[in-house]
Amino acid sequence: MPVAPLNLYDLTREQLRVQLVRWDLNSVHTARLWNYLYIELAASLDAMPELPPKLRARLATDTHLGVLPTALETASRDGFTHKYLLSLADAERIETVLMRYTGRVTACISSQVGCAMGCVFCATGQMGYTRHLTAGEIVAQAVHVARALRAPVPSPAHKKCHVRRDTSAEAPAERCHVIRDKPAETRLRNLVLMGMGEPLHNYDAVMHAVDILRDPNGLALGAERITLSTVGVVPGILRLAAEKRPVHLAVSLHAANQAERAALVPAAKKWPLDELMAACRTYSETTGRRIFYEWTLIEGKNDSPAHARTVGELLGNLPAQVNLIPLNPTNGYAGAPTATEAARVFQHILSSEFKIRSTVRQRRGIDIAAGCGQLAVAEAASK
Repeated sequence: MPVAPLNLYDLTREQLRVQLVRWDLNSVHTARLWNYLYIELAASLDAMPELPPKLRARLATDTHLGVLPTALETASRDGFTHKYLLSLADAERIETVLMRYTGRVTACISSQVGCAMGCVFCATGQMGYTRHLTAGEIVAQAVHVARALRAPVPSPAHKKCHVRRDTSAEAPAERCHVIRDKPAETRLRNLVLMGMGEPLHNYDAVMHAVDILRDPNGLALGAERITLSTVGVVPGILRLAAEKRPVHLAVSLHAANQAERAALVPAAKKWPLDELMAACRTYSETTGRRIFYEWTLIEGKNDSPAHARTVGELLGNLPAQVNLIPLNPTNGYAGAPTATEAARVFQHILSSEFKIRSTVRQRRGIDIAAGCGQLAVAEAASK
């Protein structure tokens, strides 16, 4: 049986060095090849002209550069968000999102084709699970966004000025900041594993990809720049704690009692709320890190003052921040987002009564279905 070509994005820098040695090639070329992959962001072997002929020949026959072709690119009306439908080698597709903020950009990348967790309000959960992504396919998404940032296209960051409302709990309702003109950010600095899929269901590939993305000689994404979001896969959280992986952890909570959570998040039937919170406590105690708890605000479901107080009681003695996310529309769920004032009341209760810091997620890309919970391959989501 023929051996499948190596995906260069699957290899850490050390693994790449070892591979060159196995090919009886001088490992001194590791640095140049790595530089082509992650500094120059070369999209083909032709874009690596300074490699020696023997290495180029070996790369041409035994490897492939796992660049993911863009099947479709869409941009939000305000220009801050771009969504990429990317094609995989087996004809499956995934979605990746680039979000621009003043002075920074964030890539939201996928870890699976589809998702097995089945959260009722999430478009990816509605499309079902197909397969895990490889580490190389995860890395390739970050490289794709990094390459897109270098393209000479107008950015909303070039506007004379724009207004950002202050959504902190203590801010007056009408307070805002004027942000002056700044040059567009051209380097990928922040990455969230919040796209399609459950990262902790694909733990090994995700963590291998994180190791590659954090390499200081490559994309150099620091520990404080990567956030992994989980629906609450307890074994994965405990493994993260034991290994003290240098990433931020976000837990999709959405309800503060078992019955309500199981109705929204079917995975809660496998990993009940009490087990999840015990794992979260272990994680915080072991790593010294706070956890970001995500709460999708659904009108009439989980957005009342009473719900806010159950959250406060659940998290009151844990190092926590709550990210409040107004529900984004999907074809498979009929719920509505919480009204702005109700979200402010919820946030105020967390702050004033429980001293829990919270934010209301700034909505981006809703008009192109690029918001939280909206990513899905259209053909699968419509089945």
